Parts: sequence; C-alpha cells; structure tokens
Amino acid sequence: MADKLYDVIIIGSGPAGLSAAIYARRAELNTLIIEKGLSGGQIFQTASVENYPGGIKGESGADLSMRMDAQAKSFEPESVTANVTSVDFTGDVKKVITADKTYESKTIILATGSNPVKLGAPGEEEYAGRGVSYCATCDGPFFRGMDVYVVGGGDSAIEESLHLSKIARSVTIIHRRDALRAAKSIETKARNAGNINFLLDTVIEEIKGGDLLESIIVKNVKTGNITEIKANPEDGTMGLFVFVGMRPITEFLGDAIELDNGYIPTDEEMHTNVPGVFAAGDVRKKMLRQVVTAAADGAIAAVSAENYIEE
Repeated sequence: MADKLYDVIIIGSGPAGLSAAIYARRAELNTLIIEKGLSGGQIFQTASVENYPGGIKGESGADLSMRMDAQAKSFEPESVTANVTSVDFTGDVKKVITADKTYESKTIILATGSNPVKLGAPGEEEYAGRGVSYCATCDGPFFRGMDVYVVGGGDSAIEESLHLSKIARSVTIIHRRDALRAAKSIETKARNAGNINFLLDTVIEEIKGGDLLESIIVKNVKTGNITEIKANPEDGTMGLFVFVGMRPITEFLGDAIELDNGYIPTDEEMHTNVPGVFAAGDVRKKMLRQVVTAAADGAIAAVSAENYIEE
C-alpha cells in the first residue's frame, strides 16, 4: 500500500511534465513527478533551440531544460527517480507501480514523450545534434543554403523534405525500397519541388565527420555498391534528418487507457478516455510535437486535473 495520496502524479519531466508541475503547484496541488532519467526529455539532446518564445539566443536544449527544471523545482513538487512498470487506473484512486513502490493519486498526467526510431548506423549517436537530427522544424534552419539528406519514405519523411526544400540548397531523400510509402499526392509535390532528389534502394552504412557531420556512407541494397557522400567543402557540414518512425513511450500502460498506434488520444483539455487521467506533450496523438506545444499541453493538463479534483 502507498503511504500517501497525491493530488496529481506526473509521469515524465520533459517540457510537458515540468510545465504541468509548475501549474499544479501554483494551484497548491500535492504533486509528485516520476522520471526515470534526466529532466528535459528529447530537447536535452538538442544543440540549439531557436523557436521557443523567450529563449536565449544560442542556448542549447540542455540549458533550456535545466532552466525549466529549476523553475519547476522552485515550486517544490516532490520528485522521485524511478521506472514506472505498470499502472492501475480502475478505481477513483489511481495507482502507479514502480519496481520499489506503488504511488497513489487522485489524478495522473502522462507526459512520457516519444523517442525517434534510430537507424542504428555507426556514428549516429556521436553526431546527433551535430548534423544528425530527428526534427526538421527544430533544426532545419541550421542548414540554410546547404545540402541535406532525409532518411525515410513515409508521409512524415516526405513532408519534412518539402519543408527542408524551402531552406536547404538541396534535399536528397534516401529510402531502402524502390518506391516511397508516402501518399502519391505528397510524393508528387516532392518530385515537382525542383531541389528534391531521390536515392532509392539505399541504406545508411556509416556516419562520419570531425566536430560536425562531414560525410555519410551509403549502400545500394540491390547492387551492394558502397558510396561516400561528402559535405560541400565550402559548407563544411551537411544535415542528415532521420524520419523512420517515432515510438511513444506507452508500453507500461498496457490496456489501462485507449491508445492509437501507441499514442494517447485526448480532447483539447487533455482528458484521456479514463476520468482523472490526462496526457500532455509528445505522447499525445497530435499534429505538432514541439517544446512550445508540449509546455502548453502540460499547463492545460494541470488545470484540467485541478478542475477534476474540485468537481
């Protein structure tokens, strides 16, 4: 049995979770944050954040995350570092189970985020944030006027390529199959863009460079030919954007709430299909996954949790 009943438990401490904690504590809700690792979520690995209102020019994602974390902690929520293994949302009191303890709360805010599916190629981890990116909206402007490469053949990859084509000198789509999986209408736009090229039947074998990404080794899966693609010497670097899927962090939920391809559907007030359980940030089924939208989700979820408790 848990030794305490919280007003709200927030699972995850990225921008959504930290924003939720700030709003929950300002409402004087007894709040617990459960995070399995470092605060900040995916933004912690971002080299620079240019599109968060009020951000400091040149500030890294890690710096912004630490400022968010410090602000949330100033409101003195409780916090524990633990991996949530399962949940029980069947009663009025919601239970969150970790390896060591069960926590109980009147409401839950799920802010666990999602992780990009990685290529697994040598050099990928080393050059993440130094040429390798998983977000065109976040990092595309750093490669303005340069050559960029996009890995993937689905709707997201092609849509992001279209976005990048307005910024970059050229965009080359790398896909392991001989045909794209994207909707034909999107593919047609890409083929008519003028500066989008296609490298099909191709996979990334290795990612190389110095301080920044400088080249990628690709392999034709049909012929076995290996090619090294180098950055333009005048640019000194290149962009490699990986869009081979996202994986929401919801496995621990089991069948406790409704999921849609692993994401959590909510209404505009962040309600899930279970009363008293809310979701915020990248774990939600939504159009735009950015720091600013995650923070907004967290604020809304906390206010909705407050209203639920008062009802």
